[in-house]
Amino acid sequence: MIFCVEDDDSIRELMIYTLNASGFEAAGFSEGKSFFEGLAGKKPELIVLDIMLPGEDGISILKKLRMRGDTKDIPVIMATARGTEYDKVIGLDTGADDYLAKPFGMMEMVSRIKAVLRRCTPKDKSNFLKIGSIEMNLSEHTVTADGERVQLTLKEFELLHLFMENAGQVFTRDRLLSIIWGMDYVGETRTVDVHIGTLRTKLGKSGDCIETVRGVGYRLEVKE
Repeated sequence: MIFCVEDDDSIRELMIYTLNASGFEAAGFSEGKSFFEGLAGKKPELIVLDIMLPGEDGISILKKLRMRGDTKDIPVIMATARGTEYDKVIGLDTGADDYLAKPFGMMEMVSRIKAVLRRCTPKDKSNFLKIGSIEMNLSEHTVTADGERVQLTLKEFELLHLFMENAGQVFTRDRLLSIIWGMDYVGETRTVDVHIGTLRTKLGKSGDCIETVRGVGYRLEVKE
């Protein structure tokens, strides 16, 4: 089940129609109150959430979702007005899994939903991760890149672990500070840049897979 929270009736109906035609179940809501009432009856696999809504806006709704134990892990794709970089950053920093710039095509929406669902499918709790030529053994706390052992600090290891478990997902600098250094960490986002730089250097040519998303943050992109 996909929940679509969109106040424009025609857009919402088209979203639901397209999702149904693509093999998904879908339900639509025009604002936050009816959406939370819908959540009380059924938990969706994913939520497409518009930022600009009457009454409570999408960012506020997203914050509530991430604070609740029963909804904190539901993937959320934020719909933002095209060109509003600030909304994208705030949405990702608050815990959105991806975003769609409006106006967006229906097939782009379906493609993004499928991609996020693939990323968020519960993973095998193996102690071994492999992305490209980078291999991580969690039980031994070791990393190899291109067959060579890489010596990482604890924070570098935690950063790489986060990226490898969420390949393709963009993390803002503030979100990385929160996850890796903790909510009470007092520091500047420059701290993240420095650690990313040293991590890339230590990984050698494999470090190129950690990409800078200009104006947003970083992600680990799987190279074909």
